[in-house]
Amino acid sequence: MFYFLVKMVHIIGAAVLLGTGAGIAFFMLVAHLRGDPREIAGVARTVVLADFLFTATAVILQPITGTWLACSSGYSLGDGWVAASIALYVVTGAFWLPVVWMQMRMRDLAARAIETDAKLPAEYYRLFRWWFAFGFPAFAAVLAMFWLMIARPTIPYWD
Repeated sequence: MFYFLVKMVHIIGAAVLLGTGAGIAFFMLVAHLRGDPREIAGVARTVVLADFLFTATAVILQPITGTWLACSSGYSLGDGWVAASIALYVVTGAFWLPVVWMQMRMRDLAARAIETDAKLPAEYYRLFRWWFAFGFPAFAAVLAMFWLMIARPTIPYWD
């Protein structure tokens, strides 16, 4: 029973990473396209909160539950699909951490534009372009991890 509870937590965590990532990307993109600093600041506040409440929780639980599940199921952390998942998890984190900082900075820039009744500064647009670009490899890595969890393929040279 405990195994299935841990597995459920792990699967929900993976779904949270995928779903929260897609949702955050959608809402930030829509707010950006509308170009209203008030909307951008409001959405970015919510997005940052969601990242800290949901994404960060999943980020902490995934390696704990994943390691426990792999070891309990007889897999080594060096087995191909497990090792590939770990590598992709590191890649995802390498893109996610800067994205969270960018979201906080874009939120602050939009709030400052509201306070000073100014347009969004060039720094906001530069950060948005980086934020957008970082989303693709991070999201692709999460999708690949999902596939690896489900398919558990033999990966030549790693197994």
